[in-house]
Amino acid sequence: MSRFAKILVGSFLLMLAGSASVLAAPLPRIGIIGAGDMGGTLGRLWVKAGYSVFFASRHPQELQSLVSSLGSHAQAGTPLQAAKFGDVVVMAVPYGALPALAKSLAEPLQGKVVLDVANPYPQRDGEVATQALQAGSGVYSARLFSGSRVVRGFNSLAAASLAADAHRTGEALAVPLAGDDKNALDTVAQLTQAAGFAPVVTGNLATATLFQPGSDLFLQTLTADEVRHAIHQ
Repeated sequence: MSRFAKILVGSFLLMLAGSASVLAAPLPRIGIIGAGDMGGTLGRLWVKAGYSVFFASRHPQELQSLVSSLGSHAQAGTPLQAAKFGDVVVMAVPYGALPALAKSLAEPLQGKVVLDVANPYPQRDGEVATQALQAGSGVYSARLFSGSRVVRGFNSLAAASLAADAHRTGEALAVPLAGDDKNALDTVAQLTQAAGFAPVVTGNLATATLFQPGSDLFLQTLTADEVRHAIHQ
């Protein structure tokens, strides 16, 4: 065999080895804190896509019917257990609960991707929501979870829209995402696609104001192109 042929064969084998390692990479485990309409909907979609999901609430015994309906890839327990379990931990609770969770779960969330889907409503969540809206919900959430890699997403859509439009025919429903960490954004973008939607990265966490409550993109069901047009017009 000529030297050139050996190089080609070697390159091909390396490519195959790289492809095998990519295929063998395990899916990230997902912890969801808050298993109401939003947390429950997202969890169901990810379990159906093959992800292992740990649902958590203050009353985990009430989640057994949900877990039983989803099979072996779903389990339930406490917020601490979900935070330890997940490579990605989703905050699907009222925004007013975030400060206490950020404090109590600081250690298990250290360095992890935290997907914040909560929305600040001053009438419900009080002063913390007012501060979050003033500072920008993405920036404020990152201050709360200072040791984590925060991504804002899924907060601009109602749970009913997510349930109805996942994997819809035609152009996928867009989900705006904002974050400061590229790897974290890539991970959440992959989860977004797995759930049946089109991720649209708006930029860093400061741009989460583009789709927080009161913004033009909030509660809008748009395609990816429509979201990009709205951002750049």
